[in-house]
Amino acid sequence: MNRFRIGAAACFLGVGLIAVHGTAQSAPGGPQPGQSSVPTIKANAQLVVVDVVVTDSSHKPVHGLKATDFTLMENGTPQSLKSFEEHTPLSAADAMHVQPLPKMPAGNFTNYTPAPVNGAANIILLDTLNTAMRDQSYVRGQLLAYLRSLPPGTRVAIFGLTSRLVMLQGFTSDPEALRSVMEKDRGATSPMLKDQVGGGGNQESMSDRMEDLGILPQYVQDVRDFEAQVGSYKLEQRVKFTLDGFNQLARYLSNIPGRKNLIWFSGSFPLNILPDTSGTLSNPFLAIAHFEDEFRETVNMLGRSQVAVYPVDARGITLSPVFDVANKRYNSKFGAARVKQDDDKYLEDTVLEHGTMNAMADATGGHAFYNTNDLTTAATEAIDMGSNFYTLAYTPANSRLDGRLHKIKVVSARRGLTLSYRQGYYADPPERIDAHINLAASGPRDQAVTTEGGLSQQESLRLAMMRGAPTPTEIVMRVEVMPMASSGIDDGVAPGNNPGSKAHGPWRSYSVKYQIDPAGIVFLRGADGKAHADCELIVFVYSPDGAVLNTLSSTAHIADSMDDLRQMLKDGILCQQEVSVPAKGEYFLRIAVQDLHRDRYGAVEVATSRLKDLVATAPPAAAAAPTQ
Repeated sequence: MNRFRIGAAACFLGVGLIAVHGTAQSAPGGPQPGQSSVPTIKANAQLVVVDVVVTDSSHKPVHGLKATDFTLMENGTPQSLKSFEEHTPLSAADAMHVQPLPKMPAGNFTNYTPAPVNGAANIILLDTLNTAMRDQSYVRGQLLAYLRSLPPGTRVAIFGLTSRLVMLQGFTSDPEALRSVMEKDRGATSPMLKDQVGGGGNQESMSDRMEDLGILPQYVQDVRDFEAQVGSYKLEQRVKFTLDGFNQLARYLSNIPGRKNLIWFSGSFPLNILPDTSGTLSNPFLAIAHFEDEFRETVNMLGRSQVAVYPVDARGITLSPVFDVANKRYNSKFGAARVKQDDDKYLEDTVLEHGTMNAMADATGGHAFYNTNDLTTAATEAIDMGSNFYTLAYTPANSRLDGRLHKIKVVSARRGLTLSYRQGYYADPPERIDAHINLAASGPRDQAVTTEGGLSQQESLRLAMMRGAPTPTEIVMRVEVMPMASSGIDDGVAPGNNPGSKAHGPWRSYSVKYQIDPAGIVFLRGADGKAHADCELIVFVYSPDGAVLNTLSSTAHIADSMDDLRQMLKDGILCQQEVSVPAKGEYFLRIAVQDLHRDRYGAVEVATSRLKDLVATAPPAAAAAPTQ
């Protein structure tokens, strides 16, 4: 197979340390003076990066602090800083100075995202899943007002969350492009919310009407229990979809250097559904639920990607539904009892929802905004806070990857300062799969193997391969997709392809050539003295309506000497596959590489309409094997 390159300027920007039985990240700012520009192999290195926002008593950013002004402790033990940097908002000129991707040949695609060096990236997340329509409309109006006064050079991306995460606008400092997205997006009703429109309070339920009609109490109780279970199920779905979206964002943002500020406009949700204390359910534990484990996995992934979350309550200042004169729930002899039940439930839910916002902010180093109708100021303050910060990095004195929470505490010698930073991280081992087996010959891929983030491999694969979702960048990659000259259009499929029952020929086959950045891959030193790595190459073929029509999956095992590995660091890992796609109509190829030793991904998504005019290429010499 012929080698192909991204280009000298952007071949694999940000290549850092490769871990051998360990985890490592390059220090902020890239290579330090005196370091070689050629990546090295380092064993058992774990660099923890902590961004610290420092404000004074007036909530203004504090500048000019030195490393000696900070003391950082992990689990109560002082740590020695390996690097220290102060960050301030980029000027408009600096923000525009983004190293562009070289012009890529037709049929070439990459998940690399150019970004300014040393500045924070800002993401606005419009959460329609957890927000009523009325509040969505208010958020859009407030954000349009904010974008009219957006400081020059501020780079912002906009995402939307329904039952899945979608990118509405990639990173840009063009206010017009951002305003255009906000003006076009009209939001969506959430079927998971009890009050989809907003402002309706707690409306009459079926059990209320049955009770008002004098239906036998046991029947009313059955219906009320059922309603509670349905509400609990919808809430569980909201939590799942929301945390899935955060996980996808973390994977997408992971290879963008530096701090990322995620401003999350949402009605929020509680992390815990407590036992019912109103006495209205037959079993107070009927609808109880806890989401701490899922939440832990999410904030750990956000922390690794240097994402600080700034939750903003899209509802503004809220009032108990008992003050809503349009609420018919209280217009009966049971009204007084329902007023107390609803008021108590409102207070409990509000505390739990704000608790979720605070927990997300505290765990990631952000700040929560609620009980305010001025969402414009909230957005301004969030981006201002997150653009003025200090980055502290250290190698833990206790480097054991024990899976436990390692608490972080940062204090300043100067008085009167407030410090905001992530409060800790879970030291999860990166290799949850046996490093001494040939993974190409291991068990089925659908085994529920636990991964670095705590998800099953099957679940993390689902999120990485979801049609239309932001592409993960934990592994930077480039692919060349070209039609095959020898196959043309016929009824056959290429070897190794697994078409589904809904897929029909004729087929067109495409060559998929991978160039993978080794910096995103874990290499393990084997008993033979060679460096070993295992990657899964995956292609899903989607119809326009999101149905999976064909899948292709194969394992590439790498076993190289250290000298060969150093050459690979320059050229990338080169592999090739052949995938078959229905010839008639437009389809979408979700192409990914997975590091099997720590379950991280890189992916691109390609529409076949972008390939129709390409010149056909010769068939591959060997599929799914690294080219040396």
